[in-house]
Amino acid sequence: MTYTAPPGTRVGHVHLKVADLDRAIGFYSGVLGFEVTQRIGDQAAFLSAGGYHHHIGLNTWESRGGAAPPAGTTGLYHAAFLYPDRAALARAVQRVLDAGIALDGASDHGVSEAVYLTDPDGNGVELYRDRPKAEWPRSADGSLAMITAPLDLRGLLAEAA
Repeated sequence: MTYTAPPGTRVGHVHLKVADLDRAIGFYSGVLGFEVTQRIGDQAAFLSAGGYHHHIGLNTWESRGGAAPPAGTTGLYHAAFLYPDRAALARAVQRVLDAGIALDGASDHGVSEAVYLTDPDGNGVELYRDRPKAEWPRSADGSLAMITAPLDLRGLLAEAA
C-alpha cells in the first residue's frame, strides 16, 4: 500500500547543528537576510522570513566547536530556500557574492533556477526560485521533464538592481 501526503503538506523548517552560533547567525541573518525571532543564549536561535515563527533553527547542543562531517558520509545534502521571484533570488545571490562567499554551482532545472553554496558549517545551501507551473518542461506523455543545464548567472545577477 502506498501512502500519499495530503495536498497542502509542506516542509516547515530545517534545524541545523552548528559549531558557532554567532557565525551561523551572521550567515543566515547577515547574508541571507532571515530575521532572528528568538535566541536562547549561545545554544540556539530561530530565524524566519516574513514573520513566521521559524524557518531555520540553529543549535550548538551537540556540535559546539565541532567539525563538519567528512565527505562520503550520510547527512543533509542541502537545505533549499525558495525565493518569491527572480529579482529576489538575484538580490540574495548578489549579497552572497558581496560577502565573499563562493558559489558551488548554479543550475537551470527547467522548473526552477538554483544557486548552490556552502554555509560556514559545511552544510549545503540552495537558493532558488520556481518558474510558473505553466512553463515547466514536459515530456510527450505530459510527465515532468526536469533538466540540469548551466544557469545564466550573469543574466540572473542583472536583475539584482
